[in-house]
Amino acid sequence: MSEARLSDQLAAAIAEAGPISVAKYMAAANAHYYATRDPFGVKGDFTTAPEISQIFGELVGLCLADLWIRSGRRLTHFVELGPGRGTLSADALRAMASVGWLPEVHLVETSPLLQAVQAQRVPQAEWHADVASLPTDAPLLIIANEFFDALAIQQIIRCKDGWRQRRIGAEDGRFGFVEGPLVPLAIIPDQFRDAPEESVIESCPDAVDMMRQLCQRIGEQGGTILIIDYGYAGPALGDTLQALYQHRFADPLEDPGERDLTAHVDFTTLAAMAELCGLAVHGAIDQGEWLGRLGLAERTEALALAHPEKAAELKTGSERLSSPEQMGRLFRVMAASSGDWPIPAGFAV
Repeated sequence: MSEARLSDQLAAAIAEAGPISVAKYMAAANAHYYATRDPFGVKGDFTTAPEISQIFGELVGLCLADLWIRSGRRLTHFVELGPGRGTLSADALRAMASVGWLPEVHLVETSPLLQAVQAQRVPQAEWHADVASLPTDAPLLIIANEFFDALAIQQIIRCKDGWRQRRIGAEDGRFGFVEGPLVPLAIIPDQFRDAPEESVIESCPDAVDMMRQLCQRIGEQGGTILIIDYGYAGPALGDTLQALYQHRFADPLEDPGERDLTAHVDFTTLAAMAELCGLAVHGAIDQGEWLGRLGLAERTEALALAHPEKAAELKTGSERLSSPEQMGRLFRVMAASSGDWPIPAGFAV
């Protein structure tokens, strides 16, 4: 790659070949973004649940360890997709060890910079550039926390003459949305065909393909995937493409590659792919409800009593994770399991 800024490279490509899809723009921006920085925490652009409280990763770890125990304590691999700084894995593995499970650890990460950060917290891990190289000799217990929301989306928009692809053009160094080719009416859900002008429908082919690969592996090998992300039950109307920069919302069409781009996850589509692969789907349910069922309040109180100097911080973190006004309702939790694996804790009432 040349030393030119990504924004200049994209502008040059658009000048040569015309406007690009939202997916191509988002994929290029996020690939550059994650390859060139550690974006997590106070000094970065956003803070994920594992960075808010150690209890989040501990409860995820105990949930997966409980599955391992109830499935017969057989050889099972632990996998995290897009593990950030490795904080969730480190906390989860500590909790797993407390009940006697010391799994092989596999982290799917493409950024060498983030791999180096993860290695400080999870030195025993094996890294993978994609899911194809994950081991095939045993069941997989997979965690995907805020992973699917970073995958590139496509958008179509209702225009005066019908539904068109939404694309991104550039003029005088500034990016903007433009109308692309018409799309067949047959691909528009019946309830949206007469939606008002400027209505947007999103899809994420990359998420569908990723879910297919993961569910096929689980169907063949056994295991469970646990997905935690912000999203909705589709189909739905709405433009959810957003950018975060220094913990504030920013213009997603400004400085591509220098800020985090995400979009809401369609849990209905992911669930449909899992069912198509023969897996049992559990949820999606609100993150706050799921964490509460796993014992968030009890674990918070126990840690606060053991570390009174951190009591306020622990309680604030748990409130942020579970409150409906914060992350508790916006974030959803879904699991998909092979038929011979039990229902994960937190889903069965």
